[in-house]
Amino acid sequence: MTLHPLVGHEVLRHSLVGAIERASLPGALMLYGPSGSGKQRFAQWIASALVCEALTPEGPCGECRSCRMAVKLEHPDIHWYFPLPRPKGSMSKERLEGALEDARWETLEQIRQDPLKMPRSDQPEGLYLAAIQSLRRRAIQRPTMGARQVFIIGRAEALVPQESSPEAANALLKILEEPPEGTTLILTTSRPRRVLPTLRSRSLPIHVPPLSFEATERFLMESLEADPEDAARAARLSGGSLGRAVDFLPQGEDDGALEGIRKEAFRLFRAGLEGGLGGQFASAVAFPPSKARAILPTLEALEVWVRDGAAASAGCPDAIVNQDARSYLTEKVPPGSIRPDALARALSAVDEARRQASGNVNPQLIVHGLIHALRRELGGARPALSPVGAERHHSGPAGRRRT
Repeated sequence: MTLHPLVGHEVLRHSLVGAIERASLPGALMLYGPSGSGKQRFAQWIASALVCEALTPEGPCGECRSCRMAVKLEHPDIHWYFPLPRPKGSMSKERLEGALEDARWETLEQIRQDPLKMPRSDQPEGLYLAAIQSLRRRAIQRPTMGARQVFIIGRAEALVPQESSPEAANALLKILEEPPEGTTLILTTSRPRRVLPTLRSRSLPIHVPPLSFEATERFLMESLEADPEDAARAARLSGGSLGRAVDFLPQGEDDGALEGIRKEAFRLFRAGLEGGLGGQFASAVAFPPSKARAILPTLEALEVWVRDGAAASAGCPDAIVNQDARSYLTEKVPPGSIRPDALARALSAVDEARRQASGNVNPQLIVHGLIHALRRELGGARPALSPVGAERHHSGPAGRRRT
């Protein structure tokens, strides 16, 4: 298996190729943007461009030995690090470093088998000091094949002290301050404010926006031969994330893997919008009392529902992502029914819940507190009076239309 071709971002790609050709690309970059916007794949593309033996104005040539190895995640001068669960049991620094390196290679093998999905664990993950020390040792060595080597640090917010180790961030800082000659470091994050300021200040920030619905839809139809109607629906629900779009595609007669999560997030949104204390409690106890990281996908989907509520309140129904619930949203959240500052606080509450889930707080407590916060901020929405004879609103998101 190989990485899929990079989709979109043509203007940004052209600028980066020009910087590489002029030898003006800084030694440390930070790609930031929404979760699923393709930052990891874009980082791999930049790495390929840096080691390519025949760079073209469009980017890596795709034909040279370096390009062929890079697209298979086999290039010895492109090193990809990402948060991993800490190995169980107490062990020496050397054994911990070895265990993390083994886990990294196992994860890379999983990515080779399914390049559109980044494996995630329901255990706390971090970029630990042992992994960064391994990175540092590689950084001071000469490249194996050419004149350059590249280090990709995925989800760099995992270096924040409360989620990992402050020593790891400090160790990385020393490399960012003075990257060895011929070395480029690329950090990626969907939470740039959680990356330590000292790391942000030493990296060139590059915003990677989500893909357009049209580009995502086209990829699903051309690369995966998806049904046009299913591709259009998945592209819209994904928010421009190829990996998420694939998981919204139906699997035979069954819904995609993310459809159940989307509906579960809607139940939380509805409990916060119109539920009472009983519904708040019932929603909380529906979750298990442990393994908080398992609810992170639901919280990510809930953020989309809150943004859809904001679109309805702003009188912009065409901006609603979950279009199958458009009637429900426009009736329950009519224009001007929620103050913009309340919507901002509601989104902050979801973000705080995600932070707590990453720290393995009891999921029931997280959900109870979150619905209470949503009820406080969104519960003031008052549905507009429906005209006589108007079609009854949807009770929630509709499933995929069956034929």
